[in-house]
Amino acid sequence: MAAIAGGAWFLTHTGEVRSAKAAQPTAASDVDIAQQTITMTDKQADAFKVLAAEPRAFRVIKQAVGSIDFNQNMLVQVFTPNPGKIVDTFFNVGDTVAKGATLFTIDSPDLLQAESTLLAAAGVLELQGRTLTRVKQLLKTGGGAQKDVDQAISDQQTAEGNYKAARDAVRIFGKTDEEIDRIVADRKVDSILIVPSPIAGQIVTRNAAPGLYVQPGNAPAPYSLADLSTMWMVANVIETDAPSYRIGQSVAVSVPAYPGEVFRGHVTTLGLNIDPTTHRQLVRSVIEDPAQKLRAGMLAGFSIETGGPKQSVAVPTDAVVREGDGTMTVWVTPDRHRFERRSITVGIAQDGWYQILDGLKPGELVASSGAIFLSNKFATAVTG
Repeated sequence: MAAIAGGAWFLTHTGEVRSAKAAQPTAASDVDIAQQTITMTDKQADAFKVLAAEPRAFRVIKQAVGSIDFNQNMLVQVFTPNPGKIVDTFFNVGDTVAKGATLFTIDSPDLLQAESTLLAAAGVLELQGRTLTRVKQLLKTGGGAQKDVDQAISDQQTAEGNYKAARDAVRIFGKTDEEIDRIVADRKVDSILIVPSPIAGQIVTRNAAPGLYVQPGNAPAPYSLADLSTMWMVANVIETDAPSYRIGQSVAVSVPAYPGEVFRGHVTTLGLNIDPTTHRQLVRSVIEDPAQKLRAGMLAGFSIETGGPKQSVAVPTDAVVREGDGTMTVWVTPDRHRFERRSITVGIAQDGWYQILDGLKPGELVASSGAIFLSNKFATAVTG
């Protein structure tokens, strides 16, 4: 009896299990692999966000990477105008300098010679002046000749010309008329030559040191200054993009040191040739940097709007799925329940939207949130 009762329980229980399994749909019953569709229940469909593909304006933007450099048009190497030995230096690297501020001074033998000539010319002029006065007095008293007066006048005029030339020679070294008058009055030469800053900016390099003998144009320059309110962004763009660039185009520059911050500028120079090795073209831009945050040598990326906005079909980036084979797909639905996988061709990704070049028409509904879930569910059904 126990065996019969046990057999009856086993048959009854087995039937219940089979009935329960039959009542449950299979995992892939809502997936049609051949049609590449997935059908969702009302409850499941409510969890999806469905949006219509719509026309949007996409800006035509080219991007490239490069580096920050000094604006070479605002970078000045300061040399001494005359040879001499450096006496004093007044600024270090990083210091801000006003235009006309003294960068360094030198003891100039050329200035010493010019001032010595000036003192000699001043002495001769004074002597000729006294001589002319004397011969004129003698002529009045009958103790002199007119020819002596004429000669004295000629000598005095020559002395005046030499004196003026000597003053101009000293003035070339940067001495003012007041300083020249003081030299003549005191009969004391001052061989110290002041080298001023030709621009307002910051010291970027310094090679000057007291005691160093310097000559005009001999590298390295004692000081280099730069106006850092603007910098250069130098990039080499791919050959196929070269026709898109124009001088004057607006540039948006970003650097890793300041994430999220954009520096603005414009294209100023386009290379005249394509590098035969890299097949790239030089594009140089002047970037505004009033806060002086950028540093020469920084890695940078730029974006340039090379054309007017173009209207294209668009969907949110969340609606597009990159499949394992590299194709891009969306899930299109006519009724918000049945979703069909469709391959598309995408263009620009901009402001959270993908430009759709092919495969989708305006107004077609696509799954926005949940698109990746649908692709995973379909892939599971295929592999299962």
